[in-house]
Amino acid sequence: MKRRIGILTSGGDCPGLNATIRGVARAAYEMFDAEIVGIADGYRGLIEGEWQEMKRSQFSGILTLGGTILGTSRTPFRNMREIGEDNVDKVAAMKKHYSEMKLDCLVTLGGNGTHKTANLLSQEGLNVIGLPKTIDNDIYGTDFTFGFHTAVDIATEVIDRIHSTAASHGRTMVIEIMGNKAGWLTLYSGLAGGADVVLLPEIPYDIKEVAKVVEQRAKNKKAFSIIAVAEGAMTKKEAKMKKKEREAARQEEGFNGVANRIAKQLSEMVGVEARAVLPGHIQRGGSPSAYDRVLATQFGVHAAQLIERGEYGYTVALAGNTITHNRLAEIAGVPKPVPVDHQMVKVARDMGILFGD
Repeated sequence: MKRRIGILTSGGDCPGLNATIRGVARAAYEMFDAEIVGIADGYRGLIEGEWQEMKRSQFSGILTLGGTILGTSRTPFRNMREIGEDNVDKVAAMKKHYSEMKLDCLVTLGGNGTHKTANLLSQEGLNVIGLPKTIDNDIYGTDFTFGFHTAVDIATEVIDRIHSTAASHGRTMVIEIMGNKAGWLTLYSGLAGGADVVLLPEIPYDIKEVAKVVEQRAKNKKAFSIIAVAEGAMTKKEAKMKKKEREAARQEEGFNGVANRIAKQLSEMVGVEARAVLPGHIQRGGSPSAYDRVLATQFGVHAAQLIERGEYGYTVALAGNTITHNRLAEIAGVPKPVPVDHQMVKVARDMGILFGD
């Protein structure tokens, strides 16, 4: 049995992409007669027809390598059916190049947007398999995505290092963690890093409640406080607004990030020295953790098993301790926020961590 497999990585980069590519390729080579086609820079490469036939040697030595050897880019799903100034029908172009590459299937590594486009292509008749990648861990139907645990490790180390300088100077440190719509990364790293306050997009906060914690800690002779805040966290007032209203209100305010805003407010309200820390894309970089290397390999092998069986229109997932798969049509575009009553939220609350509500 011969299978010609196209692979692309789309959306934001994260640790574990190369480990997953390697898992798919090596398992495919072992299990059946495989040819691998690497598509450059995500869906852009599929739209523009930029690809290369890969050699086995290209999948060697990439298990520990961060980023993606194929390159990546963001091609928003909302624009996929729009014909822009270049007069290119993106869906038609992707189908055309899929045919020209003589692919038996397409494997897409990415997050929510990637999966929505993967489902679109599946509905258009292409053989597609998705692999769930994102440091936000917000893909529905899988307990964890690859890249998430590495990002938790990195964000936790940031919080750990900030602890020592915060204690030395008696400062309140507000650390902005990635996560615009989902707070999984902030929740896990905040708990692991011993944050005093954790602010998530799913639990709107009241700055007065945050100020009370900082003030009380100061009264208890605890000279410093650690606040882990997701970049998408919002106040209770903002949560009642529509997105455009919120953006307009923030623009009028001169908003330059949630951590900077909170640090400034706490300085004014409590009189403490408060600083904002923005680790930013550091959270996406570097070598994947051992956990993510194993998970990425498991995911890649499962994708190859689906290809061997000719089962398409699925995305790979982790359910408990089992590697499984879900239909793309059932998970694409479905949000996966942190439930306000999630066990990890309860654990944090029972530890005395405040969520600002």
